[in-house]
Amino acid sequence: MEYEISGTTMQAVELTMQRGESVFTETGGMAWMRGRLNMTTNMPGGLMGGLKRKFSGESFFLTTYTAEEDNCKITFTPYAPGKVYRIQLDGQKDLILQKDAFMLAESTVNLDLFFQRRLGSALFGGEGFVMQKISGRGLAFAEIPGEIVEINLAPGEEVRVDPGHVAMFEPSVSFDIERIKGVSNILFGGEGLFLSSLRGPGWVALQTMTLQNLAAKIAAHIPKSRTAGGGD
Repeated sequence: MEYEISGTTMQAVELTMQRGESVFTETGGMAWMRGRLNMTTNMPGGLMGGLKRKFSGESFFLTTYTAEEDNCKITFTPYAPGKVYRIQLDGQKDLILQKDAFMLAESTVNLDLFFQRRLGSALFGGEGFVMQKISGRGLAFAEIPGEIVEINLAPGEEVRVDPGHVAMFEPSVSFDIERIKGVSNILFGGEGLFLSSLRGPGWVALQTMTLQNLAAKIAAHIPKSRTAGGGD
């Protein structure tokens, strides 16, 4: 299977698939396709599998596309401005993703929930305590709002991040949430109440934009609707 990522602020990934190759994505994830591709929508894992995906920010159902001839082309686009990130899984390491980050993967890749083990992250994480985990062997893609900044943490090295900016990390990285100290920082700092703490060793990917911030900026420019009976 070949792929090409194109675009800048709103990227797309085009796959070139040969007969028998297949990928799966959340429902509505495909943008356009060429060639004979069979589309099958189902609920892997039954009701419990669908509920787990819903909790992790994905759709209840998944759609699988299988090439019925050589050189079929299929394109997927993200739901928000940002980057399409390629992930090559070797069967040895899993990867933890923020909610909604999974885009598509080969059929040999497994998509599951990831629950934070620490109490702080479960109660106060900006993205919630439920994240996504991909494992297995094969090609996968994630959709990350904004740009991506990668950090390799040494053993014991720590980075503290606004929770909404945590995009992906290796399972070897310790993830927790800490409360911001100081009343004035909490009331006037504008950073919220909590920060994510990621401690190495391991790889971390951060995103420069959060959907919450984007939504807030857009909402600020939406005209307020007039009340009933208001004048012109």
